[in-house]
Amino acid sequence: MSDGGSEGAPERDGLRAALAGLTTRGRSFLAAGVAAAVCSYLLGQADLLRVGLLLAALPLVCVLVLHRTRYRVAGSRTLAPARVPAATESRVRLRMENVSRLPTGVLMLQDRVPYVLGPRPRFILDRVEAGGRREVSYRVRSDLRGRYPLGPLQLRLSDPFGMCELTRSFSASDTLTVVPRVEPLPAVRQVGEAAGYGEGRQHSPALAGEDDVIPRGYRHGDDLRRVHWRSTARYGELMVRREEQPQKARCTVLLDTREDAHPGSGPDSAFEWAVAGAASTAVHLLERGFSVRLLTDTGSSVPGPDGAGSFAGGTGSADAAGLLLDTLAVVERSEEHGLSAAYDVLRGGNEGLLVAFFGDLDEEQAVVAGRMRQRSGAAVAFVLDGDAWTRGPGGIRFSDGQVPVAERLQLLRKAGWTALPVTPGDALPALWRAAAERTGAPETVAGGRP
Repeated sequence: MSDGGSEGAPERDGLRAALAGLTTRGRSFLAAGVAAAVCSYLLGQADLLRVGLLLAALPLVCVLVLHRTRYRVAGSRTLAPARVPAATESRVRLRMENVSRLPTGVLMLQDRVPYVLGPRPRFILDRVEAGGRREVSYRVRSDLRGRYPLGPLQLRLSDPFGMCELTRSFSASDTLTVVPRVEPLPAVRQVGEAAGYGEGRQHSPALAGEDDVIPRGYRHGDDLRRVHWRSTARYGELMVRREEQPQKARCTVLLDTREDAHPGSGPDSAFEWAVAGAASTAVHLLERGFSVRLLTDTGSSVPGPDGAGSFAGGTGSADAAGLLLDTLAVVERSEEHGLSAAYDVLRGGNEGLLVAFFGDLDEEQAVVAGRMRQRSGAAVAFVLDGDAWTRGPGGIRFSDGQVPVAERLQLLRKAGWTALPVTPGDALPALWRAAAERTGAPETVAGGRP
């Protein structure tokens, strides 16, 4: 649950704005009063002048009283939750409190929301006693990921005679973050994951703690199997080997965001499937203890909390997953025409496991993707079939001719990728399991042991 900041008191409007707030009734009374005053002058009727002054004075007095009203109303907004997956509802609660010593009249609340979240909610509040409070709520929902502002809240005041209405706006607003939908993936071991689990986990020397000296002197309780006899003979005292620590498995999730590689638009488009797939994969690997980096075709890498360029899994995987999902919530299509920028980033070192979500690949870009495989311990590619995504009902094609997906898969597989095609309606969990079966890797339970 996320609490929005207090809205505080509404902004006050000037007298000119108050006059502009005259209702149809107020304008009619004012016009009738002026007309009566003119007729009294022309006809010489003093009684008619008094009636005209009364009719004209009533709406003006209402405007002055409403303008100088001392209602002090505080408001706050609460989002529950403030981060939701696409096509999921979030509840917004509005709380109004009368902090003045006078009761209010009838109030109308209106909250500003983007049109993609639905119509603007409006609420009518009866008289609020001094020190009283009222709470109302509404729901918002979006099929499109993104960050959407909520607010500012508007408060409409009116006089008892209905002559004038004033709209005052609070200053604060909140943000609703709609992230991609995350699907739970089966606990299967992809090729290359053996380096991050159990006895097959790679080890690196400890660089901190009690065992950082290489070698060090024997201490009471040390395992005699760790005795380093060459160093013992050299130093003339019993020496033991350094400890080794398991090396955290690494993974890079590559998301192809090229605009010309993903045909179509909307929540059911190929690009949105790729974004949701990248989100599901990153969260799944974080939960399994991987250090995950998110990379796009532009070469931009989402930095971790420490600026190291990756998010560590394990204990803080929930926070890391939240930051990655916030990034994917606002990722847009790029104007890049190739994958060279991403390849330049990947060729800097061994990336461990590489999971890529590719759009349409021509022969040149398939070759570039093949070279990426050389800089990773294992590589799994999900290639979206643009031809299938752009077919209408009855198999009608709405796009230009494209390179058949089978040829792209063949090029990637020759380079060492485990590549699978993606068509509309395919579920990532089934594809994830199919990728593991293609490599012949044994299944594992959630704990990671075969």
